[in-house]
Amino acid sequence: MTTPESDAPGDGPPAGSPVEGAGDRSRALRNGRWVDLAAVLSFVVLGFWVTGRLWLEPGSGVRDNRSDQSQFEWMMAHGARVVTHFAYPFHSDRMNVPDGVNLMANTSVLSISLPMTPVTVLLGPRAAFLLFLTAGMIATATAWYFVLSRVLIGARGPAWLGAGFCAFAPAMVSHANAHPNIVSQFVVPLIIWRTLRLGEPGRWLRNGVLLALVIVWQAFLNLEILLMTAIGLGVIVGALALGRRDLRSRARPFLAGLAVAAGVAGLLLAYPLYVQFFGPGAYSGLSRLIRGYSSDLASFVAYSRESLAGSPRTATNLAKNPTEENSFFGWPLLVLVIALVWWLRRSVVVLGLAALGLLFAVLSLGRVIRFAGRDTGVPGPWALLENLPILHSVVPTRWALAITPIIGLLLAYGAERARELARSLPAAGRQIRFVTATVLTMALLPILPTPLPVTRLDPVPAFVTGGVWRPYVAGGRSVVTLPLPDTNYAEPLRWSAATRLDMPLARGYFLGPDTRRNAEKPRIALFTAPPRPTSNFFGTIHRTGAVPPITPQSRVKAVDDLRYWQAGVVILGPHEHEAALRRGMTELTGIQPIFTGGVWVWDVRPLTD
Repeated sequence: MTTPESDAPGDGPPAGSPVEGAGDRSRALRNGRWVDLAAVLSFVVLGFWVTGRLWLEPGSGVRDNRSDQSQFEWMMAHGARVVTHFAYPFHSDRMNVPDGVNLMANTSVLSISLPMTPVTVLLGPRAAFLLFLTAGMIATATAWYFVLSRVLIGARGPAWLGAGFCAFAPAMVSHANAHPNIVSQFVVPLIIWRTLRLGEPGRWLRNGVLLALVIVWQAFLNLEILLMTAIGLGVIVGALALGRRDLRSRARPFLAGLAVAAGVAGLLLAYPLYVQFFGPGAYSGLSRLIRGYSSDLASFVAYSRESLAGSPRTATNLAKNPTEENSFFGWPLLVLVIALVWWLRRSVVVLGLAALGLLFAVLSLGRVIRFAGRDTGVPGPWALLENLPILHSVVPTRWALAITPIIGLLLAYGAERARELARSLPAAGRQIRFVTATVLTMALLPILPTPLPVTRLDPVPAFVTGGVWRPYVAGGRSVVTLPLPDTNYAEPLRWSAATRLDMPLARGYFLGPDTRRNAEKPRIALFTAPPRPTSNFFGTIHRTGAVPPITPQSRVKAVDDLRYWQAGVVILGPHEHEAALRRGMTELTGIQPIFTGGVWVWDVRPLTD
């Protein structure tokens, strides 16, 4: 059995006491399978508990992150389009006409959207998004459970505890607000498993290839998680190499397998990564504002708003938004983690996990440490790293997200140690189990997940679903929506997804380079295309409801922008500032709109010809 005391990597035996006789072994095997089934079913229940309101209310969306839901629905439609239309997977001209979008530099989730094509085509992009979100959490818990119970721990109960935390901890539920690529971490335990198998003598080639394949799978799901996994594994493997002399004999097959994995993964990812970093639409790091998203020091002992003991009040000023509550563990759990590290301090793995968790926590504090919503003026270590290649595209607070599986592993190791202690001391076994259950309840009950809050979404207009827009885009023209889509208004992406991306959009919500000549740092990523006078004009109306002054110069610039976007039609759907947006467009172009299919329509082809 692989325990903190033994630290031996490799396959551990299944849980259960040694038995004598074939009948007893068969009975134990059947019982174990029933336990496995119960564990997986519990994860299914938790997954649907978190996303249940979205399933029960078909017209609803994630309340706290509507923009990202629209973006991921668009990405699911893109994956289906790659399969059904043989579209180029790494770049798309269906958004941000005429420049398009570099999808390798965005969260295109091709490793999920491609195999889910039947769901997207038959049930629509919203159903595909929701299934991706829900199944991602369930699959993450299931993968951790089997790797913990079969490889790392060897006991089902502790494995269930650790796996449940890894998939449904506060940070994961926070990202369930329309970040399915982040909550879908089921490949991470597979990478850990295949890495540990590299040390098997005589199987370095096979093991290296298998590790490469799961690395590539994760690369097309989320590169940020892959980077954190690689760093974490590097620390743990290094700790084992230094602290376990008996494992050094496996260094040769391990290094050979690692070289094979690096070579195969590098070969398979060479072209996609070239497109990401050097292709059209590539950028060179996130803006300084986004790289300032850090974890508040006080948040580590606070409760997230999606936890049983939490609320928006407990998270106020401690996180940038509801989707980035990565470091909310609560003080009872932190006390338990510290106690576990001290109790299991003879284990090299536990000490390595503790050091890694501390490293990630410090990095998540960002360039300047904040406490209770205020800058302390104390610089963080991240200030020395944030401008380095690759790291300039990491959001600092997400380093705290990597603490979740570390705590999950520590909980599993601690529960297994308590189980062994209860077995070795039969007279005190009942008391040990009672104390263990009590301590775990005190630490974990306050952070149990609550269902995601939802909001009603406006139906996709009949003008879109009925294809009335098609004659307007003949000849390579685009659809311009009011306001134009960006990070604050991404509804048009949902409309385009409903047409399977047949409807091309001007501008959009995506990461792309700032190509303005007067930009402070050109090619730093924006969350949409570089601003143009007309997009700024309607952005002001979207924010304030007031129509900016309209001059002859602004009318000329509006026609120039419409020509740049190759616009065939401008449409305005339901919006709180609908009257102001309609008046602004009419006065800019002199064209009177018509109302059809649930939208106001301006035929701008005479202007853009």
